[in-house]
Amino acid sequence: MKHLLSFAFALFAVPALAANPMSGSEFDAYATGKTLYFGQAGQSYGVEEYLPDRRVRWSFLDGKCKEGFWYEEAGQICFIYEDDPAPQCWSFYQENNGLRAVFENDPASTVLYEANQNDEPMLCLGPEVGV
Repeated sequence: MKHLLSFAFALFAVPALAANPMSGSEFDAYATGKTLYFGQAGQSYGVEEYLPDRRVRWSFLDGKCKEGFWYEEAGQICFIYEDDPAPQCWSFYQENNGLRAVFENDPASTVLYEANQNDEPMLCLGPEVGV
């Protein structure tokens, strides 16, 4: 009986990392209208503004913004940006401190976490103009 109780407690002690990824409708409800700042390994990574109709605007925090859109496919949230037609697919998990995102194109290389959020538009500089 003691072993059975230990096993039961172990099941409930599973960390939030084992949660199911968000569906497209869950992600849409969470993100639309927000600007989310992402970090990786304690460093700033980038920011994305989630606009109506599943449109997005991404920046690596350098003032250069990419327009794009997202869609759900096979339980993942996939993004296509104006400069690259290849989908970038992620699994998003809602955790106590915000989102955790796993890059499914190469899940061993990129895991991001939500570092901050607000409802202010992103700062995007205009196109570079030269002579």
